[in-house]
Amino acid sequence: MTTVNTTNTASQALLDAVNNKQSATTTSVNDAQDRFMKLLVTQMRNQDPLNPMDNAQVTSQMAQLSTVTGIDKLNNTLETLISNVQLGQSYQASSMIGRSILTPGNTIQTAGEGGYFGVELPIGADKVKVNIKDSAGATVRTIELGKQDAGTIPLTWDGFKDDGTVAATGNYKFEVSATIGTNTAESTALSFAKVLSISNYPTGVKLNLSNLMTVDTSAVKEIF
Repeated sequence: MTTVNTTNTASQALLDAVNNKQSATTTSVNDAQDRFMKLLVTQMRNQDPLNPMDNAQVTSQMAQLSTVTGIDKLNNTLETLISNVQLGQSYQASSMIGRSILTPGNTIQTAGEGGYFGVELPIGADKVKVNIKDSAGATVRTIELGKQDAGTIPLTWDGFKDDGTVAATGNYKFEVSATIGTNTAESTALSFAKVLSISNYPTGVKLNLSNLMTVDTSAVKEIF
């Protein structure tokens, strides 16, 4: 895992790494060509004078070398393109550092003043209800949202329990239930967190959040 440098100037280490990779790639291709030519020359020197290699054999072997070299160059080009795309994604994602986002999750924090969370409804619902639960699984607050349209809904918990007392400082979980008529409607709980940094993984760019979660940029549902 590599933490991204968010300055606009590429680091010398990055430039050195790219140049070394290019040099290694060129050396690898040249070495393959040298080995092939040595093998071909040795084969021609030791051929049977009564049954020498014909032009078709030589041409065939040269074509094989050309094919292998072309594949190597194509692979190297694709690797470079992928690296450039990931670097561009990193710079784009760096603009999210310090911003708050909603991503799939069911946790909410309070320090006596409640916290933020959200709900995503793909097709809307006639009734939406949220149950906030403590670490023991007991419901401390029920929030009735009524009818809601499709989309992402940012929500706020004021930090109070159903009995009017202030909830203890700590982490809570919440459950979302949505219905259309008598049928259950699809819904997704969304956690609120701040983007602290970004990291490059082999699978792409990920966001490191204040709730200790690491998510893909594609998981972001709303940015504040």
